[in-house]
Amino acid sequence: MQTRTGRKAGIFTCLRAYTHRQARTGRRVDTVHQGDRDGEKGVYHVNTVDEIVQWEVAGAVEKITEEHLIPLLGKIIGSYPYRIINFHADNGSEYVNSKVAEMLNNLLIKLTKSRPRHSNDNALAETKNGWVLRKWLGYGHIGQKHAKGINEFYFECFNEYLNFHRPCAFPITVKDKKGKIKKKYRYQDYMTPYEKLRSIPDVQIYLKESITLERLDKIARRYTDNEMAKKVQLERDKLFDKILAA
Repeated sequence: MQTRTGRKAGIFTCLRAYTHRQARTGRRVDTVHQGDRDGEKGVYHVNTVDEIVQWEVAGAVEKITEEHLIPLLGKIIGSYPYRIINFHADNGSEYVNSKVAEMLNNLLIKLTKSRPRHSNDNALAETKNGWVLRKWLGYGHIGQKHAKGINEFYFECFNEYLNFHRPCAFPITVKDKKGKIKKKYRYQDYMTPYEKLRSIPDVQIYLKESITLERLDKIARRYTDNEMAKKVQLERDKLFDKILAA
């Protein structure tokens, strides 16, 4: 499948030339299962993360079937402020199938998958699963019927918190005296995904037609970092109250 090239193809076309990355550069996706109990399956979290600016959007489904997953993937893709040209998944059949490929093809998004027996091919998504989703929602069983409530939590406040108020580490590559290349994390390179996106030259040309920097700035400024963190904690407490009461 061919994708558009040039400046209008999306943010990652420009960045490939700068970072010398391969065609897999783009958005990475993984599924997190919220445990089984007494033969009952738990809810499934769908976590997506951009590997350049670490923009992250999470969602939840009752089951990882076409009926539930395709609409959620469409909603997740639609919530990104810029165009997506690559979608990278592991070898799970919930993503590597004709229905998902057809949806992505209609959106001019290329589908790639991890190599067999190479668990670190999707390392960024796996890291976010542990340090973000598991940290906030834990490991205990949550029934499938709560997928709707979890989705409301994600899309009403949690995803906004992740992208506009939660700093991420962005490493630089350095070479030591022996010529060995290492990753170095400097304090000044910690920033939110939106701040990282904002730092890209001429970023406006990569945004979707309905999105402007002024609109994103308003979202970033409507809460302080501490206010947004308190809001997310409060909404999570309300969510778990409903889950425990069910």
